[in-house]
This record gives sequence, structure tokens and C-alpha cells, in this order.
Amino acid sequence: MKPIFLWVTLLSGVVTYAQTITGKVVTQTNSPVENVAVFNKNSGEHTHTDASGAFTLQNNTENDEIYISHLGFETVIFPVTSESFSSETNIVLKESSVSLQQIVISPEVNTLNQITDVDLETDPVKSSQEILRKVPGLIIGQHAGGGKAEQIFLRGFDIDHGTDISLSVDGMPVNMVSHAHGQGYSDLHFLIPETIENIEFGKGPYYAKEGDFTTAGYVNFKTKNKLDNSSISVEYGDFNSFRTVGMFKVLETEKSNAYIAATLNTFDGPYDSPQNFNRYNVMGKFNFKLPGDQHMSISASHFQSKWDASGQIPQRAVDSGLIDRFGAIDDTEGGNTSRSNLIINHTKILSPTQKLKSTAYATHYDFELYSNFTFFLEDPVNGDQIMQQEDRNLFGFETAYSEKLKANAFDFEYTAGGGVRYDDVNDVQLSRTKNRDEILERLAFGNVDQMNAFGFVNTEFDFGDFKINPALRLDYFKFDYENFLTETYDNKSESKVFASPKLNFVYSPNRQLQLFAKTGIGFHSNDSRVVVANSGEDILPTAYGADLGAIYKVTDNLILNTALWSLFLDQEFVYVGDAAIVEPSGKTRRLGVDFGARYEATDWLYFFSDINYTYARSTEAPEGEDYIPLAPDLTSTGGVAFENIGDFSGGLNYRYIKDRAANEDNSIVAEGYFVTDFNINYTYKNFVFGVIIENLLDTEWNETQFATESRLFNEAEPVEEIHFTPGTPFFIRGKVTVNF
Repeated sequence: MKPIFLWVTLLSGVVTYAQTITGKVVTQTNSPVENVAVFNKNSGEHTHTDASGAFTLQNNTENDEIYISHLGFETVIFPVTSESFSSETNIVLKESSVSLQQIVISPEVNTLNQITDVDLETDPVKSSQEILRKVPGLIIGQHAGGGKAEQIFLRGFDIDHGTDISLSVDGMPVNMVSHAHGQGYSDLHFLIPETIENIEFGKGPYYAKEGDFTTAGYVNFKTKNKLDNSSISVEYGDFNSFRTVGMFKVLETEKSNAYIAATLNTFDGPYDSPQNFNRYNVMGKFNFKLPGDQHMSISASHFQSKWDASGQIPQRAVDSGLIDRFGAIDDTEGGNTSRSNLIINHTKILSPTQKLKSTAYATHYDFELYSNFTFFLEDPVNGDQIMQQEDRNLFGFETAYSEKLKANAFDFEYTAGGGVRYDDVNDVQLSRTKNRDEILERLAFGNVDQMNAFGFVNTEFDFGDFKINPALRLDYFKFDYENFLTETYDNKSESKVFASPKLNFVYSPNRQLQLFAKTGIGFHSNDSRVVVANSGEDILPTAYGADLGAIYKVTDNLILNTALWSLFLDQEFVYVGDAAIVEPSGKTRRLGVDFGARYEATDWLYFFSDINYTYARSTEAPEGEDYIPLAPDLTSTGGVAFENIGDFSGGLNYRYIKDRAANEDNSIVAEGYFVTDFNINYTYKNFVFGVIIENLLDTEWNETQFATESRLFNEAEPVEEIHFTPGTPFFIRGKVTVNF
């Protein structure tokens, strides 16, 4: 009898341990919340809610504590009772300020995105130049009067304007293929900073959904679906800077909402020749629910910008007293550009475990840029000014089906999708010009048609604490270029198929620690004009990447992250639009380490910092001549933010980049810099009064630098040296916002 009793006792214990809890998580307005972390503190079991807010949690016993956590909501803790196993548990989340305490470390591939969301909430974006700076380890620079896309530095890359990073907004690609000013050109100035809801990013080529240009990584900006209130802001400050922003709720019902946002910017800058910069933006978004668990959003936006620029200046001209740091050799540089976008996003919940998500977009884009990098090197009489111009239509769509399945030993989730992107680029040209109004010679002129069709499958095998993420992406490219400069009809095309597998491993033994290993293959496409000129060789240079790292939540208020990584490129082979030439730079390797820290000292004080080191070299050049020009080896960004100190909030930020080689043998050095910015706000009823100071310490710094061979007027011989755009000096502006 005793053995039987013992077996019954043991079995009942097992049954009790293995009992399941089901439930649903909603907001106070009864809207389901997807991807909420559900964690059993005692057993370590965890899961996430699906698109309908439902969850199923295994292996629970009475008196266990279940944590329900999601960014932007108060964490809910409830004890397991006997009733928890027999009835559905309904959880209502209350909104709250974003906090590190709400982050649950679990075996998710992109856990760092949650940390960035905290950064964005505690230290909001204050200008278009700050949008990309929210990505840990990313540094930008402007070198053409504020109207041109920023130069990007990430993971030992001088990415130029987007060659090795994929950027998108609400699923619409930002990068421009076969652009007049460089492959992957990414102008984010159509995005109004105040409309950003969150930033999704990933470093390396490890994500099947991300295709072209995803070598150093990707960034996807998601705009707000609705506004909490309407507002009008006005800024004014040094250098005739003026900015006004309007955010207006125009519709809010149980099933739909809509808003409109608009901005106007003007700025002369600290330069001897005023920039005469102006830009206006307008954007509208409409969200609504449809029968059958469907949600749709439609957004439309337009921006237009024009400016004058002083351009990059040679160091010798400043040293000799010919000009000062804010002077110009050719002050007729500048340009104008515009972009109009239509984005449609649709989500259909097919079942609690099945979802269909689709995106369609259309863009019209104009671009005209005047530059002079070499002054009188090529033409000692008229100068070397060039014009780059294009008129583009961009269309595309993407559809992805997701499903979650349960097996005996693991949970299984997969996403299968595909889409098409088509670029119709008309009259793309590079011409020599004089005084910005006379075309002297066309160096390149024609039409580009480029198509990219793709499909991908992303799978996740969840074994509880351990997740395996194999994935595969397949891309087809068709490049077509019609050359207008030949005497006879000249239309050439090339095509290429590329497969990029990924394999990631994530292990989280508890809610404080995640270990991960990521591997994958990526690529960046070449300019169509280069592809057809080289008979299809080196169309899609391959990138091989690997990451090994950890995320450690030391306490509820302290999170550390680190990663060792490597990236090998088969060919850094790009079209140099400024000179209309092809520069293959051969195979390269990059080895690096990333480190980040986030600390909430109190509920009003937040510290954040990222440090990134990279060893970047060409693998086919002799030692000492194998430096990759302008590749940064040490960068750091961070700061401190404070809020709710009475009616005050604000922050102090810094960015640092170390001296780096400007040419292959490191004989020319681009100087590093350390720059700090400060802001403070005071809230009185519906008004917010603020002061923003850029370059608080009035540091003399060079925002962008290049090793360039140039010749000044009346110089007998050309000189190769640093040419730079000076960084903004101490720059203060005031801001008033009214909310209603």
C-alpha cells in the first residue's frame, strides 16, 4: 500500500507542477496588447501574448508569482491560486512612464530594441539631426548646408549616406538605389521627429526581413498611430534659426483616429555665406479598425527643402588666412530636394496564432545638388563645380504571414513573406556646371530602371530558455540603364539572384540574463550604371557577419550589454558619384566590441552610454597601407536625462569619435572630437518652455572630413590634405510649446 501511496503522491505533484494558466491582456480601453512578457518568477517559465492579447503559460503551481510586463505600462504581479488553472486570467494594464524595470530579459533576438525605446522616452528626439543618433553606436555628420542626407558612421564603417545600413519608415525603404549622389543615399528629413513612436534596429546581417544594404545593420522608424493631445511649438535661436511644429488630432473614435503634423525650418548657420536653408514638412496619418480583426493605417507625407552651402574647405586655406573656419572657397554650392510618400499598412488577425501583415508604398522624389570638392583642379578657369540631379518614382509592397505552433518539446513560430520594389529613375545625371546656372559638360546622363523581388522565411524554435532562429532570404535584382550620351541607342541590363542564410541562437536562463550568438550573410547592391558597365561583375558584394554577446539586467534599474563581432566583405566596390568613376577597394575585415549601459538612479534620473571599438582593415593591401579611409575605430555616445523634478526636465548628451585614418597609409589623419549638448524644459499648465544648447562647451570641431586632392585658384600644383566642414559652435535656441 505504501508504494502505491507514494506513487500517487509523486504523480499528483507532477500534475500540480505541470498545470497551465491561460489568460488575456488588455488595456483600460479593452484593446488587446501584443508581445506582453508573461514570466513565472518561481519556475522561470515565460511566454508572450499573441496578436489578440492571449497567452498560455506552462508549469505553474499554487503560490507562484506571475509577472506581466510591457514597456509603457505598470508591471502586474499576481499569485497563482487553484482558480488560476480552471478559468481564464484577465489582466488589465495601466499606462505609465517607460522604465527599465518594465524590461524582461527573455530569449528574443532583438531585446536591445526595448532599451532604445526607454532612451527615446526619457530623452526625446529634438531635431531631425538627432533621429539616427538614437541608435546605439551610430554617429552622423552633415557636410552640405543641412539639406543633404547625413554621413553615417557605424561599426567601423564610413557608410557615407547609406551604403551599408538599411533604413525604413513604417515599412517604406528610405535608401535610394542608383542615386545621383551615391548608392543607398538615405535622406530622412521627410520624417518629423515628434511623430516617432519607437525605433527598431539590429546590427549586422542577421535578419531575413532586411535585404539590400543590411551589412552594418538596419533601422526602422515607426510613427505614432495617434496623438495624446494637439500641440504647437515655436523655436528661435542663434544664426537666424527658426522652427515651428504643429501636431493636431483631427479624429478620435473607438474604431478610428487621425492626426496631421507640419513643420517649417529656416537656418542661416554660422557661416560667412548664409545657408539660406528652409524646409517644410507635412504629414497625415489615418488609422482605423475593420470587421474581422483587421487594422489599417494610411499615411501621406511631403517635404521640400532648398539651401546654399559653403561646402568642405581645405585646411591650408584656413591656416594661410585666406578664409576663416566658417568661410568658403565656392559659396555657390547648395541644392533643393523634395519627397512625397504614400504608405498603407494592413494587419489581419486570422486567429490567435495566425497573422497576415502587408505594406504598400509609393514615392515621388526630386533631387538637385551642386558641389565643388576640388575647386580648380580639373578646370582652372571655370572651377570644378558639379551638378547631380534625378527625378524618381518608387513603388513597392511586402506581405508576410506569421503563425505560432506548439509541439511537445518546443514552441514553433515562423514568418514567410515576399515583395517587390521598383525604382524608375529619370534623367539621372552628373554635369560640370558654372555658378550653379550654366551646364558646361555632361559626364553621365540617362535613365535607370531597377527591380528587386524577394522572399524570406524566418523560423524560431523556442525550447523555453533556449531559442534557435534559422532563416533564409532570396533576392532577385534586375538592373537596367539607358545611356543618353552615346550617339546611338544604348540600353543595357543585368540580373542577379542572391541567397542570404541566417542562423541565430539565444539563451536566457532567467529574466536577468541573455546570451546570444548570431551569424548571417548580407549584401549591398551596386549602382546600375556600374553594373552594366562591368558586364554584371560584382553586382552584390557579400558580407559575412557573426556576433557573440550578452545582455545582463544586474538590478531592476541597471542593464548592461556587450557584443564581440566580426564582419568580412568580399568587395567594397562602389560607384563614386562625385567623380563618375568606379573604385573597387577589395576585400575588408572588421573586428569589434560593443558595450552599453543603462542606469535608472531614481525615477527621475537616467544614465545611458555606448562605447564601440572596431579594428577595420583591407585584407588585400600591404600592412601599413591597409587602413580603410575614415573608418572610425573608437566612438562613444551617451548622457544623462532627468524628468519630473518638480516641473523641470532635460538632459546632457555627448558624442565622441577618436582620430582616424583619412587615407590608406594613415599619413593623413581626420581629427576626432568630443561635443556636448544640453536641454532643459519647464512645464506650466499647458505650456512647456525650453532651452536647447548645442555644443555647450563651444568646442572647435570638424563635423565631416575627407582626404581630398584639390587646387586653389592660382596654385601651381594640387595638394592632398584634409578638407572639412566645421561643426556648429555654441548654439542656443529657445522653445515654447502649448498643448491642447
